[in-house]
Amino acid sequence: MPPYTITYFPVRGRCEAMRMLLADQDQSWKEEVVTMETWPPLKPSCLFRQLPKFQDGDLTLYQSNAILRHLGRSFGLYGKDQKEAALVDMVNDGVEDLRCKYATLIYTNYEAGKEKYVKELPEHLKPFETLLSQNQGGQAFVVGSQISFADYNLLDLLRIHQVLNPSCLDAFPLLSAYVARLSARPKIKAFLASPEHVNRPINGNGKQ
Repeated sequence: MPPYTITYFPVRGRCEAMRMLLADQDQSWKEEVVTMETWPPLKPSCLFRQLPKFQDGDLTLYQSNAILRHLGRSFGLYGKDQKEAALVDMVNDGVEDLRCKYATLIYTNYEAGKEKYVKELPEHLKPFETLLSQNQGGQAFVVGSQISFADYNLLDLLRIHQVLNPSCLDAFPLLSAYVARLSARPKIKAFLASPEHVNRPINGNGKQ
């Protein structure tokens, strides 16, 4: 029995970064899929009344970024020292900011807001290009010389924005190369090609 269980809706949403992380670290996990029918009776038992829920043995966690940080500590994906760990946290908070903007667009204002969102997207992507440029000329990871949990989260964020606007990284050569480089890591490449990933919608309302 895999030590990890992800309980979530049948979408990529806030779980695809942790799934990529687990796959890249050669870990197996169990999926407990929650439908709109099974969610109402389950919801009262969930801390914060929300998903994902993540189980690591006898440890149960909620909050997707707390889960990512836990996995980062578990697998040495949190920078090589306190300085790098602080930068990894900063990057992940930046990813969260843009992910929240994306979710607001998808779930509340897609038709009316997409054009404006895409127009303003470069200013939200630029900080990540800057961070890459400051670390080994953008040829490695977003922080330091080893992959971190924030890389998986940023990779997922960039990939879903490429679906929203396929040309969004054209003006950001380092980010574009970063997505290609990380997506080509053998275990991530295999995960991205898997039916589980391919057939799982990005969002719950069909908009992307």
